[in-house]
Amino acid sequence: MTLFDKAGRENTEKTLQLAYARACELGLKEIVVATSKGGTAAKALEICQGFKVVAVTYHAGFREPFQAVMPLQVRRDLEARGAVVVGGCHALSGIERSVAGKFGGIYPALLIAEALRLFGQGVKVAVEIAVMAADAGVLSGADIVSVGGTGRGADASLVLAPAHQNNFFDLKVREVICKPRDF
Repeated sequence: MTLFDKAGRENTEKTLQLAYARACELGLKEIVVATSKGGTAAKALEICQGFKVVAVTYHAGFREPFQAVMPLQVRRDLEARGAVVVGGCHALSGIERSVAGKFGGIYPALLIAEALRLFGQGVKVAVEIAVMAADAGVLSGADIVSVGGTGRGADASLVLAPAHQNNFFDLKVREVICKPRDF
């Protein structure tokens, strides 16, 4: 496992290179990456040639009502280059964030998210986007490499067996390829 000194986008290229190398070693076929506006996905397409690259972005309305975070033309460009783009509700917050905001309290998915953040935000994101990609029906069910980040860019990657939200506890983190040491 590689540990970065700190979290952040400056680790993006190295994270993707490590993810690609490990996926090659293991004979995996799918790499899932978190991307808000498409930059990390574009870099993944450059580095992870020969792999199915699934780019997971925010659901419409995340920042502005009825507006996608990723510009439509960026999405089209990524898809034209071979990426599968998924926009979805956060698997580890979704409607619970809305309920907690209105009524207070903490709920199971939010607790799971906080527990995963003990390993860093990028690790939490890598788990979450694997679930989102599974729920979108774009994964084969075989082990994948999943790449997440803290803020923008990428700083964590995992080998995992993905699962859907309704079978979340069947998800298995098999390996931590890289993550920040300080976050």
